[in-house]
Amino acid sequence: MTLDGRVALITGASRGIGLAIGRELAAAGARVMLDGHRSTGALEEAVKTLPGGAERHGWYRASVEDPDAIAAMMAEVDRRWGRLDILVNNAGTTKFVPHHDLEALDLDLFDHIYRVNLRGAFLCIKAARSLLERHPPGLVVNIASIAAMTAVGSNVAYCASKAAMINLTQSLARALAPSIRINSVSPGLIDTDLTQGWKEYREEQIAKNPMRRLGTPEDVAAAVLALATSLPYANGVNLVLDGGRCLT
Repeated sequence: MTLDGRVALITGASRGIGLAIGRELAAAGARVMLDGHRSTGALEEAVKTLPGGAERHGWYRASVEDPDAIAAMMAEVDRRWGRLDILVNNAGTTKFVPHHDLEALDLDLFDHIYRVNLRGAFLCIKAARSLLERHPPGLVVNIASIAAMTAVGSNVAYCASKAAMINLTQSLARALAPSIRINSVSPGLIDTDLTQGWKEYREEQIAKNPMRRLGTPEDVAAAVLALATSLPYANGVNLVLDGGRCLT
C-alpha cells in the first residue's frame, strides 16, 4: 500500500479535489507535482501543505489547453525525477446553463469545455506516454463524473464531455496496456469551495443521495489511491463514487 519511489502528476491541483489527491498520494510516499494554470501563488501554497512540503514535491503552471506547455511540464518531471508513475487528469471546467436553453450554450463555451475536460486529458496522456512506459505499468486516472451516466449536470456540454472521457479511458486502456493502465473515477457532487456557492442545487443533491451527504475531495483521493495501490489489475474501469446518487 506504499508509493515509495513513485512520482505522480496531478492537473488542476491548486485546490479542491486535485489538491486532496496530491496530499493522499504524498502521504503514501509518492513525490508529487501539482499542476494548475491560474495562480503561481496558489500552487506554491498548495505544495507546502503536502506531506514533506516543497522540498520533496513540486508545482508547475501549465494550461492543459496548451500542448507546448504540457510538453514542457513533462520535461520538467523527467528532469527532476527521471520518471512518472501516476498521471491524474483532474483539470476541468464548466458553467451552469439550463439544459433546455440551447441558445445560452454558445459555441465558445462548448468548445472551451471540450478543450479542457476531454482534449486536455488526451494531450496529457499523449505527452506523458513515454515517461509512464519507462517503469511499467504506469497509471492514468481520469476524473470524470456521474453526469456522464445520468446526463444531469451543469450543462449539456459538460455531461457529454465527461461521457466522452469515460470512453477515452476505455479506448486507451485497451490500446496502451500492458505498459499503462488507464481508469476513471466518476464522483457525484463533491463538497468543494466551488460547489459551496451552489446552495439550492447542493441541498437538492443531498436530499436525493442515499448517504444524505455530498462526497468530499478526500473521498475521491481515496479512490485514486486504491487504484494506485490495492487494485493493480483494474484497467478500463470507471469507478462510480457517488454515495448511491445514481440509484435515485
